[in-house]
Amino acid sequence: MEPNLLESSLFYADQRLCSAEILPPSQVRARIEVAVLNFLKNLTASNPTISNLPLISRKYDNSGLRHGLLSDVSSVFLSHSVCARSLMRANNAKAFVRVWMVMAMCFRILVQGKLATQRELFYKLLCDAPEYFRSQRQVNRAVQDVVALLRCTRHSLGIMASSRGAVIGRMVLEEPGEQIVDCSVIGNAGYAITGDLCTLSKLVLHSDARYIIIIEKDAIFQRLAEDHFFNQIPCILITSKGYPDIATRFLLHRISQTFPDMTILALMDWNPAGLAILCTYKFGSVTTGLESYRYACNVKWLGLRADDLQIIPQQVMMQLKPHDIKTAKSLMSSKLLQERYQAELSLMQRRLYRLITFNVILLHEIREKSSKVHRSGKRNAVSGKRAMRRLVRAHARTRRETSANCCERK
Repeated sequence: MEPNLLESSLFYADQRLCSAEILPPSQVRARIEVAVLNFLKNLTASNPTISNLPLISRKYDNSGLRHGLLSDVSSVFLSHSVCARSLMRANNAKAFVRVWMVMAMCFRILVQGKLATQRELFYKLLCDAPEYFRSQRQVNRAVQDVVALLRCTRHSLGIMASSRGAVIGRMVLEEPGEQIVDCSVIGNAGYAITGDLCTLSKLVLHSDARYIIIIEKDAIFQRLAEDHFFNQIPCILITSKGYPDIATRFLLHRISQTFPDMTILALMDWNPAGLAILCTYKFGSVTTGLESYRYACNVKWLGLRADDLQIIPQQVMMQLKPHDIKTAKSLMSSKLLQERYQAELSLMQRRLYRLITFNVILLHEIREKSSKVHRSGKRNAVSGKRAMRRLVRAHARTRRETSANCCERK
């Protein structure tokens, strides 16, 4: 067996895999208490010391890509390499204190049997210790430090995801003890995805869709919802309105597990940010690497490629911004990108521009063409594969017509 294949295999990865467990509140509280007792033990010893906090490192050199043997799903994993938060280091002292303060807050939340979002956590900590918590990013990083220290999931700590996600389309949700929600007849805003993962895990899902389409931009999601695109192409539309949150990824994973034959497509912009969002849905992220395998899905990229650049008008292109270039460099240095994705990203870097709006134009034209076919009332007789082939043909025709129109305007 080739070395690179061996090192990416499931069994080899599992030897190095370090994960965060889903634990009941009593066990999480016990782990916090053990951490406190160990700290006090070292502090009250004959040679007192302030012990460092051993955290699982969340850096690219401690990460890898775990490939499944019985499925096409791959996910980011972290190894057991440890970094430390130390009170004795000037650049670590405040981070050290933040970890203890977040743990104390989580302990109180768990004792009360409540949940809090990271935003709520920030406001509470800002009031209690403004000298240590001045931004949401500091709270988020401290929360991930606690996850890396205690090796339990964020939700086990009593921290609820702040969900921005929405879903609409050919799916019915049964909430325990609540009413049944038909996602095909609700408003254009879609069904708001709750941040409570326990509630999401209890949903009973029903669907006759053939595709799940992840939408990067809320504007495109709203357009497709308004046009009832999910009735023209039998699908479920889901969005997190930008970078994916845990709750949206969790629900997507649940849908994919419940309906394993559904193809998952991601409509992303042709730019580094779009590719980063795609990789997060597909593999997870290094930042949340201890939990990534719980939400990874086999996602395929739907949208424009470098081959389409020749027919795209210049006015929909924008120069790469500094944060785009930073994102591109980070992706290229990671172990996540497949060769074809690397080629697309390299071209973005060489040409130094990105596309942000053309997918909206294409989808608008595809919708117009698809609606003519489905107005005849024969939608039920059209198979999912034939419908998708029609979508691709409409896409190709739109490309040619758009190119011709651009030439006429010039």
